[in-house]
Amino acid sequence: MINPNSLSGLTVLITRPSNQVDSLRRAIESDGAKVLSLPLIEINALNDAQAIQDLKDKVLQLDSYQSLIFVSNNAVSFGGEVINNYWPQFPLGVDVIAVGPTTAEAASERLACEVIQPCSGMTSEDILRLPQLQELSEKKIGIVRGQGGRELLADTLRERGAIVDYLEAYSRASVDYTSADFCNRLREAGVNVLTVSSGESLDRLTHLLADNRKKLQQLSLLVPSQRVGRQAEKAGYQHVHNASGADPLSFVRALGELGINEE
Repeated sequence: MINPNSLSGLTVLITRPSNQVDSLRRAIESDGAKVLSLPLIEINALNDAQAIQDLKDKVLQLDSYQSLIFVSNNAVSFGGEVINNYWPQFPLGVDVIAVGPTTAEAASERLACEVIQPCSGMTSEDILRLPQLQELSEKKIGIVRGQGGRELLADTLRERGAIVDYLEAYSRASVDYTSADFCNRLREAGVNVLTVSSGESLDRLTHLLADNRKKLQQLSLLVPSQRVGRQAEKAGYQHVHNASGADPLSFVRALGELGINEE
């Protein structure tokens, strides 16, 4: 448990979508840090008629899947709502798998079913180690996610013999900042810790730092996984810290280990 005011001296940039900010902001501020929230990517409901129909068609066939994998809280929120609209009781015989404990808890609550999650780790690589996903010849698996994203999970499951469908339940859009405005707001707030919650948000952050990249990449950067950490180091960030999770508790714990003090 982090002690009150143990994060005094930190001003933390939160870049996650606005619908995911509140719990992390409260957790950080309750331990004495300041927060600047500048979402880099926004999460939106589907608005394309064909995409909506495609999701509906796959949800109506939910009982034909052996496993359904939720890759994020957004997948549970948007995908779970559609599932509940057509399946008042979640179909028996379909394993529900979630990336990380927070997503697993949300899926269990929304769908009123048991949820499988990795014993440790919160990435696609950790999901792929589950015993339920090893022998998959002709098994049908659905991956609930947003439009676009990493292909590792689906590609590996197909290599193991699975028939894989994407149930794309929401869309992403970059938030429009100019590089100058974004970097000025960081300086004005006195940000001394950067955070990202995905490889996608890291790419967007790096793009916005632009001409200020060399200086601002000297700040501590909190990432949710080893994979994103390697991506950050390759992009030039000098002080990368793996929080081993994107949930508020993991981020606050990692912030408490930074050892940055107020000058």
